Amino acid sequence: MKEEGGNPPYDLEERSYVFARDVRKFIKRLERTLANIEAARQLIRSAGSVAANYIEANEALSKKDFVMRIKICRKESKESALWTRLIDIDETPTLGNERDRLLNEARELMKIFGAIYRKSSGES
Repeated sequence: MKEEGGNPPYDLEERSYVFARDVRKFIKRLERTLANIEAARQLIRSAGSVAANYIEANEALSKKDFVMRIKICRKESKESALWTRLIDIDETPTLGNERDRLLNEARELMKIFGAIYRKSSGES
């Protein structure tokens, strides 16, 4: 994922927001099938939850609260990857490219939150 100018965003709060926003834009372009409607609902929830829980983590009242919110961010990123994979795009190249980009971003966020969790919780 790139910011304007081609540099990757390092502000994780902004990055998670952009991911949730881009998921919404992607979903607006999908064919309205029963399967896509259900997967899209779940994807919107999980992608938004990544961003919302990261904001909550940054406002955590304790280290334990922070660690739990980060763990939720990782879980929701992983769930976002699943729902993204389940979206039916009928091999439309532009939608396929966008789905691949969103799937990659969900996986990258999962790795980032996993690393933060391990470092914050004392796991190696």
